[in-house]
Amino acid sequence: MSDSIRSLRSYNPVVKTLAPVPAMIVVALSRDLWTPAAIGAIALLMLLIGGGPRGRTLFWTLAGPPLLVVLLTVSFGVWTDSARVGHTTALLEIGPFTLWSGALFTGLATGLRVAAVMLLALIAGLTTDGPDLVRSMVAHLRVPYRVGYAGFAAMRFVPRFQRDLEIIRLAHRVRGVDGARGPVATLRRYGGYAVPLLAGAMRHGDRVSLAMEARGFGAHRTRTERRRVPLRPRDAVLAAWLLAVCFVPHLSGALG
Repeated sequence: MSDSIRSLRSYNPVVKTLAPVPAMIVVALSRDLWTPAAIGAIALLMLLIGGGPRGRTLFWTLAGPPLLVVLLTVSFGVWTDSARVGHTTALLEIGPFTLWSGALFTGLATGLRVAAVMLLALIAGLTTDGPDLVRSMVAHLRVPYRVGYAGFAAMRFVPRFQRDLEIIRLAHRVRGVDGARGPVATLRRYGGYAVPLLAGAMRHGDRVSLAMEARGFGAHRTRTERRRVPLRPRDAVLAAWLLAVCFVPHLSGALG
C-alpha cells in the first residue's frame, strides 16, 4: 500500500468529517461496553497508522482516551445516585459511602462512549487542513463561498491572535508588568491583555474587510479556485469502511 493511500491526510476533508458520523451515532446510542470499545479501538488504529501523530500529539492520542475513561468511571462511581444502582453489588463501603458495581459500569460505559466519539472526531481533526476543508465544503457540499471564505478568514485570525498575544506579553514583561505572581495577579495580567488584543483584532478585521471588498469578493455568484480538493475513489472506500465499522460489534456478537 502506497504512503499516499495509507495516509489519512490524502483523503477528502468532507469525507473524513462526515463519514464517521454514523459510527458516532451508533456509539452514542449503545448501552454496552463492547460497542464503544471496539469502534474506539478501530478509530485509534486508524489514527496511529494513517494519521502519523508524533511527539506530544502521539502521547495524548495514546494516553488521553484511557485517562478520560478512568476519570469518568471514578466520577460516576462516586456521584451516581445510589437509589438507581442499589440493586447491584456493593464493592466498597466507607462510612455512609457505598461504591456500587452498577455505578462503575455506568461510568465505564459512558467513558468508553465519550472516548470513542472523540477518537472518531480526531480522524478528521488531526489529519485535515482547515482551508482544504472550506474549499471542499464549497465545492462538494454547495456551501456558499461567501460563508465558506468568511470561515476561512476567521481561521487565519487564530495565528494572528497568537502572534499579537506574544507581542503584548513581551511588551508587558519589558515594562515590568508581569512581575507579580499568584492567581489574582494572573487574572489582572490576562485582563490587561484583553484590551490591546481586542483593539488589534478590530484593526485586523477592518483590513481584511477592506481587502476583500477591494478584490470584488462576493460580486459574483460563483468563484474559481486556485487549488481544488477532488473526490477520489479512495474517498468512497474510506466512507464505506467507516460505515462498515458500525456493524463490527454486531458481527462479533453474532459470531460469538
